[in-house]
Amino acid sequence: MLIFDGHNDVLTELSRVGGRAAAPGFLTGLPGQMDLPRAQAGGFGGGFFALWSRSDGLTDFSGLGVEYDVPLPDPVPDTQAWEMIRAQADTLVALEELGALRICTSTAQIARARADGVVAAILHLEGAEGIGPDFYELEELYALGLRSLGPVWSRPNAFGHGVPFRYPSGPDIGPGLTERGRALVTRCEELGVLVDLSHLNLAGFRDVAAISKRPLVATHSNAHALVPHARNLTDEQLRIMAESGGLAGLNYESTFLRPDGRPDDDIPPSFLLAQLDHLIDQLGEEGVGLGSDFDGCTPPKWLNTVDKLPALVQAMERHGYPPALIERLCWGNWMRVLSEVWRETRP
Repeated sequence: MLIFDGHNDVLTELSRVGGRAAAPGFLTGLPGQMDLPRAQAGGFGGGFFALWSRSDGLTDFSGLGVEYDVPLPDPVPDTQAWEMIRAQADTLVALEELGALRICTSTAQIARARADGVVAAILHLEGAEGIGPDFYELEELYALGLRSLGPVWSRPNAFGHGVPFRYPSGPDIGPGLTERGRALVTRCEELGVLVDLSHLNLAGFRDVAAISKRPLVATHSNAHALVPHARNLTDEQLRIMAESGGLAGLNYESTFLRPDGRPDDDIPPSFLLAQLDHLIDQLGEEGVGLGSDFDGCTPPKWLNTVDKLPALVQAMERHGYPPALIERLCWGNWMRVLSEVWRETRP
């Protein structure tokens, strides 16, 4: 069973160890959660490769209480953010040149990469820091293959406000998109770039829903009804997404999976399956996929590297999901929603 995945941060991991110069290491082995040998061993057929401008002060999850609100790192100035984002995009291009993956801008290209046994990569921007008011940088990334963008990471920026790493909490935190944020979503809508709802607060989510005429997608987000973390989606949000024909990708982060919100990787498969059950109940069998957040999260111990993905498929089988549903969750649903967002088919 091949898996198409809604989010990974391997480019951020590579940026820590040398960026483009470290790209060959992806082919032989990296210290993080994902590289090519382990991706091939785990049946990872492709997914969203995120560009992200990392702050110098990393988010600290140590010493959390029963309730918590983790201080976020400072915003990254646009010039510095653009340098990091552009460098990570160059690293992805280097991976393609090395034959490690293929940057895809259509589902037909993804299908060809799958047939050729090559990892299919969607260029994604997580948090639009570095994108100036004239959107020149957006157009440059689009020319490189960008086809997915999240206006914010959790920290606020010029486009809107994200949700903090807060438990327990809902996403109704702060104002919606700024004027510049609404213009960005409109431009993405014109280009056919997927607008990722993950990390957006409720007001920003509603703003995107009011602008977009395409399926609403949260590439790596879970259900708030089961785990009341600010990063998880409420049933109201899931209903709005379902009405648009949208999709949510299951995130493997422990604090979004454990009912107690703890950063503890002792997590049974039943917690992930409960999330899948609820998302399917709210979004339908065609509205749920996978969105690991590899190299950007603390997954369950039994699923903490990409080569362990077969364990998740086996858990789905033991849970009683039929083969056709498992195929949709692992691959087909992503192809359906991408085809619609990218204007290949009518929604």
